[in-house]
Amino acid sequence: MGERLTTGEICTRNVSIALRETTLPGAARLMRENHVGCLVVVDEVAGKRVVAGLLTDRDIVTAVIAADIDPATLRVEDVMSTDLVTAREDDSLIDLMHTMRRKGVRRIPVVGAQDELVGLVTLDDVLDILAQELGLLVATIDSEGQRERQLRKSAAA
Repeated sequence: MGERLTTGEICTRNVSIALRETTLPGAARLMRENHVGCLVVVDEVAGKRVVAGLLTDRDIVTAVIAADIDPATLRVEDVMSTDLVTAREDDSLIDLMHTMRRKGVRRIPVVGAQDELVGLVTLDDVLDILAQELGLLVATIDSEGQRERQLRKSAAA
């Protein structure tokens, strides 16, 4: 980790994807096989994967199952979210957190300089980083106490 942590440094680069024309049952199988709750929907454009939308397990449940629609009749493009929020790989962690809060999203695809899919960053990824940083702060406080006790022992001797 550098001084300025970027979205590209914390994102998951091995992303589960689907194409628009993937059947909804096929997408659900991909989620199950990859143990994920979200697929990034991409379009193949000039050899690059360009983000077109997101499909979550919640999308399937609320838009299809709860509405009593036969999933076998649908494709990913029929259900995916298209009001997409993306982050650039060089965005700072702070910018990412502001975007997540402002847009009310827990998952954000990360794109490169040519808008190609680079990775996916989730709220869990951000929480993991923040927990590590808080751990460092706690260790600093603990270290300071040990240092002070050592100095007092030396002065008393």
